[in-house]
Amino acid sequence: MDGTVEIETPVGPARAVIAAAAGPAAAGRAPTTLVLGHGAGGGSQAPDLVTLARRLPELGITVIRVEQPWRVAGKKVAPQTATLDRAWSAVLAELAVEGLLVVGGRSAGARVACRTALAIGACGVVALAFPLHPPGRPERSRADELINAGVPTLVVQGSRDNFGGPGEFPAGTELRPVDGADHGFRIPKSAELPQAAALAAVATDVAAWIERLAGPG
Repeated sequence: MDGTVEIETPVGPARAVIAAAAGPAAAGRAPTTLVLGHGAGGGSQAPDLVTLARRLPELGITVIRVEQPWRVAGKKVAPQTATLDRAWSAVLAELAVEGLLVVGGRSAGARVACRTALAIGACGVVALAFPLHPPGRPERSRADELINAGVPTLVVQGSRDNFGGPGEFPAGTELRPVDGADHGFRIPKSAELPQAAALAAVATDVAAWIERLAGPG
């Protein structure tokens, strides 16, 4: 069912915004849920997260957006990675998703999903705008988080992302570039593809990847 629930974690209450699947799963596929975390500079209302929550339920995929405790508490600075991982893992344990679980998020939320995927029993990760390195610091690569996720991982990356462009990722990364997009998937007004269409294309790519990941039966 749709709705918002508050979930207690060891570091304070988190919030889960649920958009339940509006139709049945594809033939032969178990019910599938995508749980998404947000970045360090924004919350669950990021345009790409909202677009996924609107479009994927129509395809039989439940989408849950998780607001980390620091955001729920109104703080402006994200805590250390260990605290983020601890809160995220507690939320996933409380949600107790049935069927296939895919986790993901944008930017810092994608990093959390990669670091915890195996421990929480996810079958895949959707990494939106993965921050491969700090802007201008390619030597500080976070590629090991992707490589060590331990489950199939899809990276959706803007071609103008200053945290790492599509061409900077390790060989073998399954990647969907977003032409003209920056780290927030913003498209220049002069681009041929409108902003809404670019985000819709992201949702289409993510949905298709999840369908292939889930497979029949």
